[in-house]
Amino acid sequence: MTRREALAVLGKGGLAVALFDFMQRREARAEAVPPAPAYRGTHQVKPLPFEAGKLKGLSEKLITSHHQNNYAGAVKRLNQIQQEIGTLPKDAALYQIGSLKREELIATNSMILHECYFANLGGDGKASGTILDLLKAQYGTVETWEQDFRLTGLSLGGGSGWVVLNYNPHEKAVRHYWAADHTQSLAGGVPLLVMDMYEHAYQMDYGANARGYVDAFFQNINWDDVNRRTEDARPRK
Repeated sequence: MTRREALAVLGKGGLAVALFDFMQRREARAEAVPPAPAYRGTHQVKPLPFEAGKLKGLSEKLITSHHQNNYAGAVKRLNQIQQEIGTLPKDAALYQIGSLKREELIATNSMILHECYFANLGGDGKASGTILDLLKAQYGTVETWEQDFRLTGLSLGGGSGWVVLNYNPHEKAVRHYWAADHTQSLAGGVPLLVMDMYEHAYQMDYGANARGYVDAFFQNINWDDVNRRTEDARPRK
């Protein structure tokens, strides 16, 4: 029986008022139940792990804009998408859930890759540590790997995408991969070094000069962070 039907049957007496009050309180309790974790959208923007004005060849204005607009925007968008998914009715049109799930993937990868990108900046650019042996094992020399990584980045210049050095658990090795957008990634791969090749990452400082940006990126790599990720990704002996 609906609330309207109950009131019609019971009339305007005290019992009707009591029933009305009970049903309101029951509905309020139902609405107060928090959404499941997947639908809460509570991701937080992480602050820059370095002083924005201290990088070589990358301006404070560029880094701040990139962090506040592109990265923080992805986090905000992801929260909104997840909350919206949680409000869909059971009979929602399939195109609605399909579209939202696609956007959730894009926003999630954008958030994660941006966090990795900013975390692997702020260093002196001098490669050292565990990662060197892994790069030599796969590419022969670190110089060969760097040339391959740089050229992969330049192939995305003037467009969009990412270059991601991953730990590949399938091969138990490190390899870097080309990604034209946020939906392309290595299955099971763990990002170790991430370079953003979307124009928002360099246009303000370098215009169409993607090569100048790639040079600046290498001057600022925080290899300590890359090594930390590498140690976390490799299986324990």
